[in-house]
Amino acid sequence: MGDAQTGPLGPGPGHMSEHVETTVVDGGLTVVTEHMPDVLSVSLGFWVGTGSVDEPEQIAGASHFLEHLLFKGTELRSARDIAEQVDAVGGDLNAFTTKEHTAFYVRLLADSAALGLDILSEIIWSPALREDELEAERQVILEEILMHGDEPAEEVHDVFNSAMYPGHPLGRDVLGLEETVRAARRADIAEFHRLHYRTGNVVVTAAGRVSHQEIVEGVAARLDRAFGEVGRDLLLGGGPPGRHVPDSPPMSRLVVNRPTEQAHIVVGMQGFRRDHPDRQVLNVLDHILGGGMSSRLFQEIREKRGLAYSVYSYRSGYEGTGDFAVYAGTAPSRAREVVRIVTEELDRMAAQGPTGAELEAAKTHIRGATALGLEDSGARMSRLGRARLAHGRVPSLAELEAQVQAVTVEDLSRVAGEVLGGTRSLVVLGPFEDDAVAEWQRQ
Repeated sequence: MGDAQTGPLGPGPGHMSEHVETTVVDGGLTVVTEHMPDVLSVSLGFWVGTGSVDEPEQIAGASHFLEHLLFKGTELRSARDIAEQVDAVGGDLNAFTTKEHTAFYVRLLADSAALGLDILSEIIWSPALREDELEAERQVILEEILMHGDEPAEEVHDVFNSAMYPGHPLGRDVLGLEETVRAARRADIAEFHRLHYRTGNVVVTAAGRVSHQEIVEGVAARLDRAFGEVGRDLLLGGGPPGRHVPDSPPMSRLVVNRPTEQAHIVVGMQGFRRDHPDRQVLNVLDHILGGGMSSRLFQEIREKRGLAYSVYSYRSGYEGTGDFAVYAGTAPSRAREVVRIVTEELDRMAAQGPTGAELEAAKTHIRGATALGLEDSGARMSRLGRARLAHGRVPSLAELEAQVQAVTVEDLSRVAGEVLGGTRSLVVLGPFEDDAVAEWQRQ
């Protein structure tokens, strides 16, 4: 039937038990559950292993368009029916799209799990995709794109992606482009659904007060029903989409000249792919450099100098590639100084690495943050889906903690030199000309 795993997050008061079971049912559809006996809720998710990176350029935004359209109803339930039925049991239904997957999920009381499975199964396997609803949702998405453009602190990260991955789908905004969203036809969206929403490319996850066997049987029964309604051959099989690694080098600089009140800055570099053996080392390094209030960048830029309210680092791992970045938002008059301090801190960390005290503090923080972040069924359900799609398995919490605890100062120094010491890209969104920013890079 599958495999089960149990284990703690570690000894002492932070102990967190887990019981994860996995079963592969008809056509490669994977079901992963985690039993949480002390909660009253259940969180259910359908995770599709396709995101914006898998879209042909002419239908960029198709994954996000589908995310919206699937909630517009099925042959059995209208959008209003879905909303009213979930609201009636106090549930929460939502979805999101990323570069490599799309997720649909519902959180409700455990005794309403059957309703959650009914609704998610119907919208995934047999959405109506009505023409009039497509037109209405098209306008909603266009408004979302415009709203996103009004948030420069968010948009700068999309600009950074376009600089890191020029000419590659990873460099495109998940929302799509205004022109491709306007041009998308129902036939295009329906064909994208047919190609990617198949059993071999979907993971069903459940966490909370659930029985693994009941979830497996419920998923299988609803899949059989969908086979009868849609056609077995249209839903069975498939698998993860084929992808190619970016082959163009990142841009050294990209400036978006806009009359904003703040300058939004990203300094980035190539990082690690999502399955890289040193990904936990980079996780620890990320925290030390810019992951919290005690991090080097927060202390240097905000606490000591008061140059920015928001400053942090982050890492992104994809299939075959990844990146590491530092963001800061500051007054335009201080932007050059912030870039200088970030550059100096990256150089210092790349050359010298962190201290043993920083390493131990980071390990303690990550351990606590992991435990706190997995206290509800929704977070546990998300962990199952992300891990299964990214790694083909769900590592135990004890295994993840062991990987973090095994990180040494020597590991951090090596990875800091490799990542932070690499070629960097500077992205600036604000009231600047390109030649002015070019001067900053020569300082």
